[in-house]
Amino acid sequence: MTDTAATRAAERPALELTLRGILLGGIITLLFTAANVYLGLKVGLTFATSIPAAVISMAILRGFKDSTIYENNIVQTVASAAGTLAAIIFVLPGLVMIGWWQGFPYWTTAAITGTGGILGVLFSVPLRRALVVDTELPYPEGKAAAEVLKVGSESREGAAESAKGLSVLLWNAIASAGYAILTQTRLVAGEAATWFRVGGGATGGGFTLSFALLGVGHLVGISVGLAMFVGVIVSSGILLPMLTAQHPLPGGPEAWAGQIFGDDIRFFGAGVIGVAAIWTLLRIAGPVIGGIRSAMVASRARHAGEALAVEERDMPIAAVGLGSIVMLVAIALLLYEVIGSGPLAGSEVSLIAGAVVFVAVIGLLIAAVTGYMAGLIGASNSPVSGIGILSVVAAALMLVGLFGRDQAPDTVAALVAYALIVTGVVFGVATISNDNLQDLKTGQLVGATPWKQQVALVIGVVFGSLIIPPVLDLLNSAFGFAGAPGAGPNALPAPQAALISALAKGVLGGDLNWAMIAWGAVAGVIFVILDEVLGMMGRMRLPPLAVGIGVYLPMSLIVPVSVGALIGWFYDRWAAGRADPEFAERMGVLTATGMIVGESLWGVVFAGIVAGSGTDSPLALVGGGFEGPALAIGMILFFALLTFLYRRTRRLVTSS
Repeated sequence: MTDTAATRAAERPALELTLRGILLGGIITLLFTAANVYLGLKVGLTFATSIPAAVISMAILRGFKDSTIYENNIVQTVASAAGTLAAIIFVLPGLVMIGWWQGFPYWTTAAITGTGGILGVLFSVPLRRALVVDTELPYPEGKAAAEVLKVGSESREGAAESAKGLSVLLWNAIASAGYAILTQTRLVAGEAATWFRVGGGATGGGFTLSFALLGVGHLVGISVGLAMFVGVIVSSGILLPMLTAQHPLPGGPEAWAGQIFGDDIRFFGAGVIGVAAIWTLLRIAGPVIGGIRSAMVASRARHAGEALAVEERDMPIAAVGLGSIVMLVAIALLLYEVIGSGPLAGSEVSLIAGAVVFVAVIGLLIAAVTGYMAGLIGASNSPVSGIGILSVVAAALMLVGLFGRDQAPDTVAALVAYALIVTGVVFGVATISNDNLQDLKTGQLVGATPWKQQVALVIGVVFGSLIIPPVLDLLNSAFGFAGAPGAGPNALPAPQAALISALAKGVLGGDLNWAMIAWGAVAGVIFVILDEVLGMMGRMRLPPLAVGIGVYLPMSLIVPVSVGALIGWFYDRWAAGRADPEFAERMGVLTATGMIVGESLWGVVFAGIVAGSGTDSPLALVGGGFEGPALAIGMILFFALLTFLYRRTRRLVTSS
């Protein structure tokens, strides 16, 4: 594993964007998308699919003598659309919840998903140089996927160090998946949490016993990990006790904290993220403009007959511009069809013009922000639902500016639905941009051709947008959604869709929680200033976007990431003192990568088991009375396994 991406690119065989790779990626996309839609509606979370797709691809394509690392990279690029495009479920079920849709019309749903997703690919093309090439962003999951591809390729080629690397990857993946399986049997706990009173208020602490989250922490690094923990201190250490004391609610501390977190603190976090996102845009504006100029120079050089290096070959900027125009026209036609002859008929010009400009401007800005977030903490951990919150608020405010708030109830309902549809398109841009730049980082690390990856992701978007509507319709018919008219006792919660639809109604109805968003924005300004001061002093920085993520996401998800960052910091300090520090550090990356791989693969399998069984806990072997022993056994086993895995990696490093 000592060769460089440039060397790989120079010696690369012709096979990269192949028909079999596209078909294999498409099959994986269809399966993963269906699984992700169900799991996301059930528990509000989706799993990242790039790494599982890379592992599956390597297992299948090893049977072909002419397969290459670049072909495997194309497969995972196509399939990665599954984990990201499925996030449209955080918006579209809201149309059923408010009673605007009774089901999911196939071509309308596919068009909302597909046009936004393809725009996400196109908008992220000129961002590649700024956010992938000329950047120090860690891209934890992109780096992990690249390591998986390299280890798989080099084990086949017989590289000297690959046997140890593959051993670390497999052992850690097995341990990670094994523990995740045990949590589903309920014999060991999946989370350690406690809630308690603080004076007149309440707060709590939590730690998800997840090897994948620890692995992500190792890869994002100590600066991001600490920044996220600062966000946890703000949310759980300051805001929760203060707000619960001011607004006591029925029930115990857990009920208090849970409701206050959802009703207030997430809006505070959204405010922090909004300010941090704007500041991020301002900081990267120069590199982004430079990237666009560079893309135009490369395009002119290509037309002049100059040979460009493989890593410089983006999709032609003219094709990006033309494709974007075509997609925006398609969106305009879609919105015209949506308006139809309903309460908004007669206002088509202003509504469609406003929406198209909104999608073009806000979509491009969001593409940059979500790409930056993927580079900062990984695509699966980026709070794209927070971006969805800001998007729906902005879309609803645009409609308030056009129509005001004093409208008939049926007009308000139509405006809420319109805001959700426009947000759905923008959300497609956000999720795919979030994933695309991560995939391009993986490609850069293995020496892939950028334009071929960009084409592959467009293909993945098409595959995903075709399978999402029937899966959504099936789940709506079988279960329904909580809060929707006629929803039964087994209705799927769809928490993000419920929140986003409530936001649209709140803005258009005038009762949104603006106070917490505003206070979050003030805090965001403070964190931006703090980060800049630390930078000028030469100290470790605290990225404000990472702080906002720490506020917005539950403590139980953030703490293991922060702990993983601390463990990774200690490991890297140890690795720096070895005879071959580069090899030692790479083995640490593979240790973290294995943790992510195992749990991600199990997530795919478990989603299928849940969907097939129709129950939330198909593997449970014990009931609720075993929670105490399960927690004790789980914590002992989890940290014993963690210690064993890192010690094993260190032994392998020192034995080389």
